[in-house]
Amino acid sequence: MLAFYADHFVLPLPPGHRFPMRKYSMLREAVACVPGLMFREAPRAGDDALLLAHTPSYVADASSGLLDAARQREIGFPWSEAMVERSRRSAGATIEACRTALGEGIAVNLAGGTHHAYADKGGGFCFNDAAIAARVLQRDGRVRHVAVIDLDVHQGNGTASILQSDPTIFTLSLHGEKNYPFRKEASDLDVGLPDGCGDDAYAEALQVALDTLFDRFAPDLLIYLAGADPHEGDRLGRLKLSMDGLARRDTMVFEAALSRRLPVAVAMAGGYGNRIEDTVAVHAQTVGLAARYHARYALDSITPVRAVAA
Repeated sequence: MLAFYADHFVLPLPPGHRFPMRKYSMLREAVACVPGLMFREAPRAGDDALLLAHTPSYVADASSGLLDAARQREIGFPWSEAMVERSRRSAGATIEACRTALGEGIAVNLAGGTHHAYADKGGGFCFNDAAIAARVLQRDGRVRHVAVIDLDVHQGNGTASILQSDPTIFTLSLHGEKNYPFRKEASDLDVGLPDGCGDDAYAEALQVALDTLFDRFAPDLLIYLAGADPHEGDRLGRLKLSMDGLARRDTMVFEAALSRRLPVAVAMAGGYGNRIEDTVAVHAQTVGLAARYHARYALDSITPVRAVAA
């Protein structure tokens, strides 16, 4: 299974910055022993890709460092060339994970899931890789319909906003109802969970959500944002999922994909554990499970997606 990475593009963050940048290099080290996993450097997404989800003025200003102070604060990072390069590489990784999944069933971006980015502002880490990737695959004639399954603990408000009027892309967000963002956007399907939600209640809500998604929509491709922040040890999550509960979550998504012969591209999304090792362990568990499903796709000789004429 291919895993795309961009952790060697390191942002120069100020001391005390809360973003756990180290988790990406730690994750690549943690999954190096996963059988059959192969690493590939993420390519750089060009303006042609970014403009499928973002406004020309935002792409130009974010790329050249011309954002005003307020818009730069919304991104969450100080501007630097490294920030722009990493953001483009992260989007490129999700694009390539989607392309690879069409042929192999499943592939992973070891970063990505920047779902707070709107069309015209960063709102959390620059460019919205899931929205960009979905539209690149559509533009290239590879798929017609895409579903974004967002299981980060925070609602994918940017993704919902960008894709709100697009009937060809279905957005599902299962998130903490009282958590950030406090002003939610309208996804195609939003499921708000109470603080303290545990393994069983989460699995029940997810099953209903997946059933509803596939009753209402027939995707050619799934983009799965597998946030680590629903974990009970996450300082921003406020849910109470155990490692077993998160494995159950991932398994439900992968089984739903495999049973329908659907390719799935996985992005890591958020994770802010009190111990960074816990966040890395959650992400590593997701990657390991994805690799097992990749083997099942190959074993079953599954053609992951129906042919779509260009």
